[in-house]
Amino acid sequence: METASNVPRRRKLAAYTLPMLTFLFLLGLGDLLKKVGSGFWFQFPQYWLYPTQTVVCGALLIFFRREYRFHRLARIPFTIAIALVVFVLWIAPQEFFGFAPRLTGFDPGVFSGIPMAYWATVAMRFLRLVVVVPLVEEIFWRGFLLRYLVDERFFKVPFGTFTWLSFSVVTVMFSFGHSVPDLVAALLAGALYNFVAYRTKSLASCVLAHAVTNLVLGLWIMRTGQWGFW
Repeated sequence: METASNVPRRRKLAAYTLPMLTFLFLLGLGDLLKKVGSGFWFQFPQYWLYPTQTVVCGALLIFFRREYRFHRLARIPFTIAIALVVFVLWIAPQEFFGFAPRLTGFDPGVFSGIPMAYWATVAMRFLRLVVVVPLVEEIFWRGFLLRYLVDERFFKVPFGTFTWLSFSVVTVMFSFGHSVPDLVAALLAGALYNFVAYRTKSLASCVLAHAVTNLVLGLWIMRTGQWGFW
């Protein structure tokens, strides 16, 4: 029988994990559709799955909004500096070390003949990149797992509590949540975003760092046409 004290705990757990699990499920669905179907919408499911992720995960974040404790933004110049360092690390192979450009990926230009569809696609892509992804990932990685690995009652662990176990596991797992070409950059990004958590003691600052990185990266992608980065 479920006690009253377990209900808030289960809801808190769902709030911090369900948006991320839903996000990953939809990514996996896209990979499956490519294997079982043919035609544009099966072979390139990202053009409808990404907007779906944005809407569904955004709805979950709104539904659970009262469960999150973001704290006040802190050390904003430091946070933005870390965000820009992560951006530079992410594009360094192509910009500084002569790696081949990553031109294949989510190219909104497939809708260039339909201006309304093109700009709607770009807008939804940036909404996902700059708002939904930073919230979903930081709530899960820094808000939940970084604390859960300290104590299963993670919501009682002060945000930004450091242990080598939680730091190492979250850093490594964060990197494996990205594509193979981005593994090294994602590993360093995971460590740096953890550092933001430790220095600021603010989940809002972690979200800001991630959002700034993604915004600058998105603008760079639009300028260079290296669609493989998103």
